[in-house]
Amino acid sequence: MTLVAGVVAVQGNVAEHVTAIERAAASVGEDVDVREVREAGVVPDCDLLALPGGESTTISRLLRETGIASEICAHVDDGEPLFATCAGLIVASRDARDDRVDELELVDVAVERNAFGRQRDSFEAPLEVDGLAQPFPAVFIRAPAIDDVGDAEVLATWDGRPVAARDGPVLTTAFHPELTGDPRLHRLAFFDGDETR
Repeated sequence: MTLVAGVVAVQGNVAEHVTAIERAAASVGEDVDVREVREAGVVPDCDLLALPGGESTTISRLLRETGIASEICAHVDDGEPLFATCAGLIVASRDARDDRVDELELVDVAVERNAFGRQRDSFEAPLEVDGLAQPFPAVFIRAPAIDDVGDAEVLATWDGRPVAARDGPVLTTAFHPELTGDPRLHRLAFFDGDETR
């Protein structure tokens, strides 16, 4: 059976997420049809969904205007997996600590935007992530940090701050795994790729 994957394509690293999902699926022998989501009506056909980074205020506004926001919430309510990265984490959180962001409230965390600095402060770090046997080469670009954790499970921290979490079917990262060429986090998000069991 071919799985249908959606990459929300209102902004952000869409092509990179498409490639990462295809790599992750291939690594576990799954067939996947990846679709870019730019309008309402696509998400209900998706088995799995990625919400890329970009600019969180713009993403949240476009999701509401297009009607995609309610479809993402229904997707998660049905127990289907969502992988939200960087600004996607901010939009998926319960509290972005910014009145300009209309949160989806899918992950029980509050976030601090640009917690690790601006664009010029971008860096890569070997990150220990629960579920991965070896460190992940995490790319931080204007990255947020998780500031307050409710019922979500923290999967990774950097410099003492949570930067990856899981809440039910939603996996979130403050960094950009799609920029690394390493499919393990997409595999963990979508195909139960826990290497530590």
